[in-house]
Amino acid sequence: MNTPPDHPTLLRVPTWYGGPPDEFMLPLPADQYEAALSAERGFWQVLVRDTGERVYHGIGPVEVVVSRAPF
Repeated sequence: MNTPPDHPTLLRVPTWYGGPPDEFMLPLPADQYEAALSAERGFWQVLVRDTGERVYHGIGPVEVVVSRAPF
């Protein structure tokens, strides 16, 4: 999945109160991230594919998506 240069990558995470998901901008293209259910107490995590750096660990499910709107 290629991210258009003017469309940010977003991390969508559920809210604890059950409202619409929160969205956070990520600096890399969407295909540079991997979201998966962690064995660590059933939390979700998002990792940078090349480095293994964890950018999110918490409730889920989560999504890494390309914004439909440009900057």
